[in-house]
Amino acid sequence: MLAKIVDELDIAENLGPCGSLCYNIHSTYIAFGGAAVTPRQIESALSRAQLICKIRGARLTPVRRRVLELILSSDQPAGAYALLAELRRGRGKLGPPTVYRALEFLLANKLIHKVETSSAFIACADIEHPHESQFMICDDCGATEELRDDEIVQSLRRLGEGRGFAVERQVIEARGLCPACRSAQR
Repeated sequence: MLAKIVDELDIAENLGPCGSLCYNIHSTYIAFGGAAVTPRQIESALSRAQLICKIRGARLTPVRRRVLELILSSDQPAGAYALLAELRRGRGKLGPPTVYRALEFLLANKLIHKVETSSAFIACADIEHPHESQFMICDDCGATEELRDDEIVQSLRRLGEGRGFAVERQVIEARGLCPACRSAQR
């Protein structure tokens, strides 16, 4: 049903190098050799998120939507206090709980991911399909790319089960240098 609702043109415009929907294209593509995200792509991603929330019976309030918009337009994972500072510019006096509640909602509805090592947030590259992700993070410029490798997920589960351990959540973050930063060092 959802696939029928989503506009094919918007999907093709948002396809990443692996064919998955890429909503946080700015952070992935700028550092990894692509173009900046456009306002139209951000609006398309926000519309999709709104639709998905409606289908799930959840409410994407104006504050939640604005936090998601800030994350989508960020050139690297966004921290809670950076988001709060940006929200205060447009909405006046808001406290940290407002941002944390919005982030909890976005995480619970699988619209964003938390980059654990930096305690920052990145938009999910494929909000229409629940999944576990891995991240490649550039130590130089901070660019972060979401990967989705089901073989890694299954391998860790299998290794855990072999030891009697039930893997419930995986956090895999590889750090190094993106192609742009590697080229700059040569």
